[in-house]
Amino acid sequence: MIIGFADAHAAFGSEGLKADAAIHTGNWLVKNQMKKNGQLFHSYKNGKASIDGFLEDYCFTAEAFIRLYEITFDEIWIERASLVANYAIDHFYDSSSGMFFFTSDLSNDLITRKMDLSDNVIPSSNSSMARVLFKLGTVTAHQEYIQMSSQMLSNMYDGMEAYGSAYSNWGLLALNFTYPFYEVALTGPSYQTLLSEMNKVYQPNKILMGGTKGSLPLLQGKFGEQTLVYVCLNKSCLRPESTVTQALVQMKNAD
Repeated sequence: MIIGFADAHAAFGSEGLKADAAIHTGNWLVKNQMKKNGQLFHSYKNGKASIDGFLEDYCFTAEAFIRLYEITFDEIWIERASLVANYAIDHFYDSSSGMFFFTSDLSNDLITRKMDLSDNVIPSSNSSMARVLFKLGTVTAHQEYIQMSSQMLSNMYDGMEAYGSAYSNWGLLALNFTYPFYEVALTGPSYQTLLSEMNKVYQPNKILMGGTKGSLPLLQGKFGEQTLVYVCLNKSCLRPESTVTQALVQMKNAD
């Protein structure tokens, strides 16, 4: 729901669903379903959260928080996404396989722990977590996240050609590793105008960041009196442009 609200806001701007609905839902989750250490609950009923979260709760929540950052440029959402992802790494990750269990290592009442690997109508929790790690690693310059994501994808390659429909979300991740994935920074006093214009163009192989201030590594040295767009690849940025049209030309030429 958070991603749906955020995407609607990005696509339609002031004429569509407001970002407020997405932000409100995200804040509700933080208040009612999330502990300070990043642990999540699975259910909420009659004012009470219950049942330890499963991997799908962690990956989809982290994805939603990353999307909230892209429409607000409020770094609290990146911090929260990192907190959730790190908790999942600590309690769900299996270092011997490079994948994640569906249940936490704190769930002692389980006889066995399975792994959710194949995509269906709902993406698998492992493919979603791999995409979370790729995006978080890109935004925060945390290379270990990207390496984990790459290893997870490598583990799944053998079956992708034979049965593609069970690997749709894995395939999206594979495209991000295979083709240019752009880190786009929109900075300066009128960054919101550029953000609105950028959101009107379907460009899936990118992640957005920026604002008038920020502490993310890629944003350092990019704040000033001018409103600019920086198109970057692997932390290396092209010449800053003043319009989204010029930035899109840079992306097209880099493909």
